Amino acid sequence: MSEKSKFSGCPATGVGSMPGGDAREAAKTVTGSFADGQGMPHLAELPARGPGADMIGRSIGLLVEMYGHVEPSGWRISDRPGRDTRRARSWLGEDLDALEEFTQGYEGLLKVQAVGPWTLAAALELRGGEAMLADAGACRDLAGSLAEGLRAHLAEVRRRMPGANVVLQLDEPSLTAVLLGRIRSASGYRTYRAVDRQVVESALRDVLAAAGEDGTTLVHSCAPEVPVALLRRAGADGVSLDFSLLTEREEEAIGEAVEGGTQLFLGVVPSTDAASEGLSDPGGSVMGVRTLWRRLGLNPGTLAESVTITPSCGLAGASPAYARTALAHSARAARSLADNPE
Repeated sequence: MSEKSKFSGCPATGVGSMPGGDAREAAKTVTGSFADGQGMPHLAELPARGPGADMIGRSIGLLVEMYGHVEPSGWRISDRPGRDTRRARSWLGEDLDALEEFTQGYEGLLKVQAVGPWTLAAALELRGGEAMLADAGACRDLAGSLAEGLRAHLAEVRRRMPGANVVLQLDEPSLTAVLLGRIRSASGYRTYRAVDRQVVESALRDVLAAAGEDGTTLVHSCAPEVPVALLRRAGADGVSLDFSLLTEREEEAIGEAVEGGTQLFLGVVPSTDAASEGLSDPGGSVMGVRTLWRRLGLNPGTLAESVTITPSCGLAGASPAYARTALAHSARAARSLADNPE
């Protein structure tokens, strides 16, 4: 790469969610797994606690002058902050307290996650029950509210962890479906019209800019067909994806991203216990990454500085014991990649 990566010193990290409902235990696991330069700790999400702790609810709790409440069908816009919004904010405060406790004196990269504007627009219902995605003006308002909320959230994290270099991750698992017109209506009988790529890119750029001029950002999706080139144009410094879902069609965009200095966060470690066979071999977990590098004709010497190893997705569906194993294995697999790039 032509310049030093913003993610220098980040061989491994987690995606976001963790199992259980104990904020201190989650913070202890995440910080302990990536201590001593083994990777980037992150602010854990604990969706098992219920609505408001899920990734949609947490992000709704970050919005400014926009609120949500839980209906049987999911989250819906509200006129004022009710019990569900207050609960989301309370749990976020609890999680921040726990992370602050376990990062005393920490200096280095520290990641926080929020749902991006398009996945949020696909999940959040208007008062009539349709997705916010159906209303272009509402989508613009949502992106603006999210950006403002994220600026305040990041300022709070930086105040609490003054030695940390805070990284903003936007989770956009529905992004490809939004671009391709695959998001289903409330009835399920039709799909919403595809959103113009320039509109999508513009909103993402505005929300990523909440990290600040010198901020570090990435976008995560564990869905197929991640639009890597679009995310790079929107200003993402890194792209996080499930390595097992990559196809040959995306390889050119991946190669261009690496050569352009974009960090790849590759999910190679299974995110649930059921798929955990083979975790005894860290080198085996990254064999496909080495193969991809050769196929793209990239310099093996750039692997360690261009790639961060992660689980394939969040770990909310794993057992606590396996979540600890998966994070530790991600760090070991990253070391294997650095020690034996070829």
